[in-house]
Amino acid sequence: MKNEILSHLNDPGQLEKLYRSNKAPFKREFSAIYPELKGNTLADFWNERLSYESDEINWGTGRELFFVIIAALVAGLIAKIPGIFQVDEEFFYPRNIGFIFLPLLTAYFAWKNNLQFKNIVVICGVMLLSLIYINLLPGTNNSDTLILACIHLPLLLWFLLGAAFVGNNLPDFNKRLDYLRYNGDLIVMTTLILIAGGIMTGLTIGLFALIGFQIEKFYFEYVGVFGLAAAPIVGTYLTQTNPQLVSKVSPVIAKIFSPLVLIMLVIYLFAILFSGKDPYNDRDFLIIFNLLLIGVMAIIFFSVAESSKTAKGTTAIWVLLLLSVVTVLVNGIALSAILFRIAEWGITPNRLAVMGGNILILVNLLLVTAALFRSVTKKSDTVSVGRHIAMFLPVYAIWAMIVVFLFPLLFSFS
Repeated sequence: MKNEILSHLNDPGQLEKLYRSNKAPFKREFSAIYPELKGNTLADFWNERLSYESDEINWGTGRELFFVIIAALVAGLIAKIPGIFQVDEEFFYPRNIGFIFLPLLTAYFAWKNNLQFKNIVVICGVMLLSLIYINLLPGTNNSDTLILACIHLPLLLWFLLGAAFVGNNLPDFNKRLDYLRYNGDLIVMTTLILIAGGIMTGLTIGLFALIGFQIEKFYFEYVGVFGLAAAPIVGTYLTQTNPQLVSKVSPVIAKIFSPLVLIMLVIYLFAILFSGKDPYNDRDFLIIFNLLLIGVMAIIFFSVAESSKTAKGTTAIWVLLLLSVVTVLVNGIALSAILFRIAEWGITPNRLAVMGGNILILVNLLLVTAALFRSVTKKSDTVSVGRHIAMFLPVYAIWAMIVVFLFPLLFSFS
């Protein structure tokens, strides 16, 4: 993108095409090179244009709005399949919860980014295969391999969504980081939508109760279900058409919570020593320990994605470095615990899945920690830190595919 901007700097029409095709990367790359272009009339114009923030809400084009409305309705109908077709809810939701909205978001970005036909075929093929496979997979809700497949399948669908978001240039690390930033913005926007929806729900039910109508059951079964299914779709639409709505909120949240999580994690590790609990002999504690690890890792990744956008803030990078070091320690404890349990009681699908995930996270965290150390010692910039995260994302996707498709076969659907 940078080279394209420079080569078409005196071609207003081509610059406009570049901007409209990839707004976020264009803005990021232009902001990075603008200090070298000051004084150029067209460059100064684009700087003012990209820096201007409108107070008005942009509702996008009529086609986009129509697509989002239809997608929201379809998501609600998918969520209501058990009620419409008398399908067992305990069978349907664990296997298909990821299919309620993730394929629709994938279709939105595939359409918006003019995804190449061959890429569409691959993404649709994997999604269709996953849909058929997970619903034909034998086993009860007590089957370990089925539970693991149901847990990892939404993760696989999330990676396919990322492929559509990145568009036709999958090796572009910056676009992969943009995808992580989009997820952070989406979490913020969807949370706000759900809070507003919860307030509206309380008011609506309360007002109808005042006049003698008890609508709770009907409201939650229809309005509530459709609202929950549509929230991430509407949130995506708002973040893409109005990036200014939450673009400054996500970095602030990352800066606030990174040091707080670091302090909490250090105190928690010391508290473990006095609690009498240990992940080596307590299975439930090990599960919670790994969930803590995943949550902290996600905070690190989203924070790095935000900080790499500005490539500034030494204090923030130091906080991330210390958080990464402590998280590596947590990962080491979790990994040693699962290896201990495998040595003592043998391999099971759950232990193998946890071990594989811990190893991947550990390797990724070590690469990120090394890159953060080079950044604080001025041997490289924060862009290289983001590159190590973006580079590793396909590895997680491959592991998710292994757990979903191969584990049930390897362990005979146990």
